[in-house]
Amino acid sequence: MSGSEMSESGSQEPAAAPNGSSRPRPPVGNRVTVVLGAQWGDEGKGKVVDLLAQDADMVCRCQGGNNAGHTVVVDSVEYDFHLLPSGIINPKVTAFIGNGVVIHLPGSTPGLFLFMCECMHGKKKLFDFHQAVDGVQEQQRQEQAGKNLGTTKKGIGPVYSAKAARSGLRICDLLADFTQFSERYKVLAQQYKGMYPTLVIDIEGELDKLKDYVERIKPMVRDGVHYMYEALHGPPKKILVEGANAALLDIDFGTYPFVTSSNCTVGGVCTGLGMPPQNVGEVYGVVKAYTTRVGIGAFPSEQSNDIGQLLQTRGKEVGVTTGRKRRCGWLDLVLIKYAHMINGFTALALTKLDILDVLAEIKVGVAYKVDNQTIPHFPANQEVLHRVEVQYETLPGWNSDTSAARSFDELPENAQKYVRFVEEHVGVPVKWIGVGKSRESMIQLF
Repeated sequence: MSGSEMSESGSQEPAAAPNGSSRPRPPVGNRVTVVLGAQWGDEGKGKVVDLLAQDADMVCRCQGGNNAGHTVVVDSVEYDFHLLPSGIINPKVTAFIGNGVVIHLPGSTPGLFLFMCECMHGKKKLFDFHQAVDGVQEQQRQEQAGKNLGTTKKGIGPVYSAKAARSGLRICDLLADFTQFSERYKVLAQQYKGMYPTLVIDIEGELDKLKDYVERIKPMVRDGVHYMYEALHGPPKKILVEGANAALLDIDFGTYPFVTSSNCTVGGVCTGLGMPPQNVGEVYGVVKAYTTRVGIGAFPSEQSNDIGQLLQTRGKEVGVTTGRKRRCGWLDLVLIKYAHMINGFTALALTKLDILDVLAEIKVGVAYKVDNQTIPHFPANQEVLHRVEVQYETLPGWNSDTSAARSFDELPENAQKYVRFVEEHVGVPVKWIGVGKSRESMIQLF
């Protein structure tokens, strides 16, 4: 074994350094298990995290904000999460919100108090005026270009923009010197009012609210880098990381500009939690058995027909955060392979297979053509992506109810073939298959 050897007790021991050196490498410590979306979001990440969190010690969010929407059903009760990790339903876990997350305190504090979430000092603060700016920007895009980006209007873009411009404010700033924080808040607010003259901000009223939060959130705030290091290098722990959004919404690798404002691929785990890549263990990609997308932007396998309507209706494809209907189409394995190139998935969770139960035949996208030429990569440019012709393979449906299946062998033969087809084309094994909304409806293969 390279890196570190396992002792008989199961703990990791430092391995000898290469080139004959006698100086050992430092021990790696605990490794985190990462759950990431492999499409445009809404794949069912929350359900996978909830499942894995049953014996976890810690669940983490590393990026995004309350623009995320994860639904989990436990004992016939449905829970919708926007900021807190879905695994927090387990009362024994510690929830940790990392520095890569942007947080809107009025929209999150009751949940934080209820679950005693651990927060990181570096987290960026999302204010009410960021949400207002988001709405104004969308309106301006519509007026100037005839279309907007279709954001959730939760202020995510503006607050990450402030971070990049180095004018953002963090939780550690709020808790340090409130006088200094107030001055910086006023400067930031005035900057936005200068850019958007119609923007109305009650500066003093907002500061009064923020001051009230200081003592309430202080017991839940920790220095994130130190806290995470102690978790990784202390006693053995099972640590989960729940990604928000998904690969095709990543600010760098997604279908830009119709993306979110953070890195929702595996690199965001390290930068969003303050941890090294050597501590990343299993990386699970969550894939819906068909494809959906909220808002506008290229969608090669979209079905604007009866098939798309059937998937939308059967799958109850409505956004948890926005309430918007999701656009629906066939499973696109070009997308999934692209997401795998970036994230290095060690296994997949294939969700909502039961939605396909009524189809006589099922198409799966396996390649793209542009100008009648097969292209070997996923196009970065939106105009090119709009022009691709998806090459499909047609598989036979199974025309039977899979929702009661609790093992792979209980699935119809053609459903099993569908799963194996995905595995073979992506080159990653399917570890879970979802055939319903509840926790019990996740079939584990290995």
